[in-house]
Amino acid sequence: MKQKVTAIFDIGKTNKKVFLFDKNYKEVYREYASFDEIEDEDGYPTENLAALQTWLKEIFNRILESEKYTIKAINFSTYGASFVHLDENGDVLTPLYNYTKEIDASLSDNFYKKYGPELELTRTTGSPKSGLLNSGMQLYWIKHTKPEIFKKIKYSLHLPQYLSYIFTGIPFSEYTSIGCHTSLWNYEAKDYHNWVYEEEIHKILPPIVSTETSVNMNYNGTRIKIGVGIHDSSSALLPYVRSVKKPFVLVSTGTWSIALNPFSDVPLTTEETAAGCINYMRINGKPVKSSRLFLGNEYQIQAQKMSEKFKVDKDYHKTVQFDYEAYSAIIQDFQYAFKWESFSDKNMPSKTSYSYNSFEHAYHHLMIELVQLQVQGIKRIADTQEIDRLYVDGGFSDNDLYIKLLSHYLRGMKLRTTKASLGSALGAAIAISDSKLNSKFLKKNYSLKKHVPFIIGG
Repeated sequence: MKQKVTAIFDIGKTNKKVFLFDKNYKEVYREYASFDEIEDEDGYPTENLAALQTWLKEIFNRILESEKYTIKAINFSTYGASFVHLDENGDVLTPLYNYTKEIDASLSDNFYKKYGPELELTRTTGSPKSGLLNSGMQLYWIKHTKPEIFKKIKYSLHLPQYLSYIFTGIPFSEYTSIGCHTSLWNYEAKDYHNWVYEEEIHKILPPIVSTETSVNMNYNGTRIKIGVGIHDSSSALLPYVRSVKKPFVLVSTGTWSIALNPFSDVPLTTEETAAGCINYMRINGKPVKSSRLFLGNEYQIQAQKMSEKFKVDKDYHKTVQFDYEAYSAIIQDFQYAFKWESFSDKNMPSKTSYSYNSFEHAYHHLMIELVQLQVQGIKRIADTQEIDRLYVDGGFSDNDLYIKLLSHYLRGMKLRTTKASLGSALGAAIAISDSKLNSKFLKKNYSLKKHVPFIIGG
């Protein structure tokens, strides 16, 4: 007898994954793919949307025909800040513009002059000025620099909803995608911000539905429930919200390290906004106070430079374990040594400078500085005296220095790590399921691991 499964397409910028989960959310199959980027009309690298669509359909059809599995439901978790623009025939009008693509500063300046002041717009939308990393700005940019294209847009769909549209042909908007630093949503009014209406952008945004919405479709006689998709950071949070009863902070690590506090009921303050805090959104439309750090990106840059400097293998950094003596030596006469390339910080020197003979010591110093920045981000969004639970998932949950240093600097919090690869995929599966989660869920499904701070020597 065939096994009933939920299929989840978990789409990152680098890796595209498909997971099959059984009714108890146990992973029974996974497959990875990656595609070379293509270029947009300006020669800027971007997602190969056609290849992604072909892969989705090919995998789906293969599983449909499988002798082993019966698909009961499908959902989609993807990175945010990415729109797919469709014309009246449902054809894609533009490349999937990369959110790292820069736009003319004067366009942003005009936007904030017209709809600001900037700090207040940032506060009410939970979205800082970030160019195309605010997907709402992408719509404004297209309208004012590519008006002929804009006129042809029937619907603009965030990437998770576009993947759902591929299978259902029904356009939706959904809370977690709207609420992820897009500048579209006014968290106080619980509606699109005024500027969206004034620019008439609301006309190309499909009806908003709950993230738990699904569409029943018939494929070759098989009835399949198809979800509307979910933004990956909100998706990664969902299993924790559903299974942990006490307040917590989740740090979701990867290219971005995002600290999420889903227990803050008050709007962002001007001070928090000025310090870089933003909002994400829970599946029910409630805000999640968050701070972002381009940690993984900066880590890769610095680790590569150090590998070249010390003439070690480019992956050597993955093998380094925490060494208390190295840590003690570094903090004894501590000075900031790294000039960051992905962000700026008030403590950073004008150029990177350290005088270590070993890669291990330089690497320890790098991690001390990065983790200190991480701690600042966590403290910005949560009173760590009141919220004493901290969960870490994603790539850095396996980094021995990151975990030991984080546990050390936040000694009052109970630190747990969870298995990295399933976070956003499992969240997407849970979003379209009716089943309840119990307190043992993370232990059973996420390889939950407890960590205690290291003992400080005399």
